[in-house]
Amino acid sequence: MARMTAARAAVEILKREGVTDAFGVPGAAINPFYAALKASGGIHHTLARHVEGASHMAEGYTRTHAGNIGVCIGTSGPAGTDMITGLYSATGDSVPILCITGQAPTAVIHKEDFQAVDIASIAGPVTKMAVTVLEAAQVPGVFQQAFHLMRSGRPGPVLIDLPIDVQLTEIEFDPDTYQPLPVYKPLASRAQIEKALALLGESERPLIVAGGGVINADAAELLVEFAELTGIPVVPTLMGWGVLPDDHELNAGMVGLQTSHRYGNATFLESDFVLGIGNRWANRHTGKLDVYTAGRTFVHVDVEPTQIGRIFAPDYGIASDAKAALELFVEVAGELKAAGRLPDRSAWAASAQEKKATLQRRTHFDDIPIKPQRVYEEMNKAFGPETRYVSTIGLSQIAGAQMLHVFRPRHWINCGQAGPLGWTIPAALGVAKADPEAQVVALSGDYDFQFMIEELAVGAQHRIPYIHVLVNNSYLGLIRQAQRAFDIDFQVNLEFENVNSPELGVYGVDHVKVAEGLGCKAIRVTDPAELGAALEQAKKLAAEFQVPVVVEAILERVTNISMSTTNDIGNVVEFEEIATEPAHAPTSVTPLKV
Repeated sequence: MARMTAARAAVEILKREGVTDAFGVPGAAINPFYAALKASGGIHHTLARHVEGASHMAEGYTRTHAGNIGVCIGTSGPAGTDMITGLYSATGDSVPILCITGQAPTAVIHKEDFQAVDIASIAGPVTKMAVTVLEAAQVPGVFQQAFHLMRSGRPGPVLIDLPIDVQLTEIEFDPDTYQPLPVYKPLASRAQIEKALALLGESERPLIVAGGGVINADAAELLVEFAELTGIPVVPTLMGWGVLPDDHELNAGMVGLQTSHRYGNATFLESDFVLGIGNRWANRHTGKLDVYTAGRTFVHVDVEPTQIGRIFAPDYGIASDAKAALELFVEVAGELKAAGRLPDRSAWAASAQEKKATLQRRTHFDDIPIKPQRVYEEMNKAFGPETRYVSTIGLSQIAGAQMLHVFRPRHWINCGQAGPLGWTIPAALGVAKADPEAQVVALSGDYDFQFMIEELAVGAQHRIPYIHVLVNNSYLGLIRQAQRAFDIDFQVNLEFENVNSPELGVYGVDHVKVAEGLGCKAIRVTDPAELGAALEQAKKLAAEFQVPVVVEAILERVTNISMSTTNDIGNVVEFEEIATEPAHAPTSVTPLKV
């Protein structure tokens, strides 16, 4: 038998589980693991500037390709607590990442040793497993179980805490005969799918709501095949955006209080049946449940049995992996079509496309300072269907989801449930690391950008190029808009006169200087007519220098983005002018019909 340290055994298992990249920050209590990482080779490590940043890099890395599992590494104490936000974000969005932390020696963990904290207890509520390994001989089994859990059922993160003495202890371990554990996924039965299709067949205006579970299961092609077989329009959720192209004839648009389309909400409100696959009925999607559910029959398919009925009771629920369910949906629907027993949905699908052609928001404004809608219009022109967009939260993300276009799965990479500010820069670096040939474009407001701005240096150091579109109104825009309900504008204003950059006026932080100081390139735009040229220049700079390139658009200070103020998807307020002629929305996927 081969004899090696437990740390080396852990590294060998990572490689045999398919890990090729890791993100982290070394420290005293995790140095034995780093020594094993170096000695073993085969895993490329990207040094983060902040351990939370490493966890978000791991998230971005996982979300980019089916089968990826991002790994983030930190030392004891605050390194683990820093990564809790990443673990929470990953568990909320069903994203498998592995967090590995160092720990004080086993004999002194309970003695308030330096940087000793019960990280397993802290991480427990936001992981599928969080464990401090106290016996070196258990390390291989714990890592094996971690990968099994991350991939099985509803995917999610795991934290493994390794005391330094455990890492250094030699154990018997044969990496050549190591085998990953089989992955468990619940599978729909044919009888369940036949019943769901029978319920669907009784409807006149059905919709498919496709969630992130379809993308997690790598089942987008099956989803499109099923929709085309049945002729049923599809509503992608924010996490499912890209499951079918935005310009597909069955894409009905997104539904919700904020990240939604006018035509998507209008079509949904006319529906009488909803088949939800791999979605969790998030509250920003549904709004008031009485409005959302009224007059509709619901079938819910989800990989996690306890998710069914969590938000509201569907008329029928199926616990199944989305891919397994869709394989059967395609099979049974194909048989029904061959027998002439599938209803003709063409008129209903055409009505959804008619709404798509008439209910649009205006994006073309020539105002100075720039209106944000124009930024997204220019992004649509500059970036093609291969672009991978990365964003987290705020008015920038909400407007982006309303106005940008996504054509492929995993090309809108968004932190959905947790939405932590600061997520975007490190996540974009993780995406660019996972797909170095891709056009990666991040989208942030000024506050999200400032939260973890130091991670730009990671892109400069490790030559990870991407483009970061920064919309700057020097405000906490989403919170300011939410404060309208309280008739306040309190502690959300970021403006100040920067004594070192008086040309900025009241826009405060000089993001161009900061980005350049961190080794990146940056362009500031104040005139909407110059946005297109700036985005093209950014592409060239990223390709030439192989570093992140920031394009900062100086926006008007106050813009209210379309959203519901009453938690009702039937009452979304359009604060700005809507499109009334084709020139108002020149980059819409469907030309405006007037």
